[in-house]
Amino acid sequence: MESISKDKDSKLDIVFALFTFLVSMAFITGCQKAGDNTQSAAIQHINHDQARADKSENRQLADSAVKMLHTGDIVMRTGNDVTSYMLSQINQKDKTYSHCGLVIIENGYPFVYHSIGGEDNPDERMRRDSANMFIAPYHNLGFGIARFNFSDSAVINLQKIVSEFYKRRPLFDMDFDLKTEDKLYCAEFIYKAITRATADPDYIKTTSVVGYHFVGIDDLFLSEHAKTIWQVRYK
Repeated sequence: MESISKDKDSKLDIVFALFTFLVSMAFITGCQKAGDNTQSAAIQHINHDQARADKSENRQLADSAVKMLHTGDIVMRTGNDVTSYMLSQINQKDKTYSHCGLVIIENGYPFVYHSIGGEDNPDERMRRDSANMFIAPYHNLGFGIARFNFSDSAVINLQKIVSEFYKRRPLFDMDFDLKTEDKLYCAEFIYKAITRATADPDYIKTTSVVGYHFVGIDDLFLSEHAKTIWQVRYK
């Protein structure tokens, strides 16, 4: 009975996190029309973000990380806003990160492919961003890099699969539903790409809580096949 109760509590936590995420999005949008107090808080937030971005130490940490990236690496980041916090709470084992993307080296430079929604990506289509942009300290509190022990053939497969996904540019999945193919959330995109590249449906373990089946960001970097090789908390 205690186990069932814990499972129910976990599912409620997930549902609450998703519900609160949607409510917070509406709240944030509504606050854009608020008075002087809201404007003052927003200005203070921007100042903190700018100060973090201006620190040479933070820029050096980001630049060093970009140089070590390989095709197939996962880059996880911790956003600096309420929405990011709520998304991080969906993770069941490690709630550090709010978003993730998959690295592909193109002409010697790492690009990060990722599924994202929100005001930073109004069309909600899959994105391809430079690694520097993806982990930039202005919008992030920190980031991490996880590396999988892929075979050479899996890496080649992964490049092709990511390219195919990007040609379709699926929408962001606000329902966090693993069954859909036309819509994907960030961890789902990576999970499906890696599953197909390795031809192993059990390569990455998913999370199931009382019938709710999903992939958390933590399911990726805590996989037995992955190792976190770099972790940064911006100052």
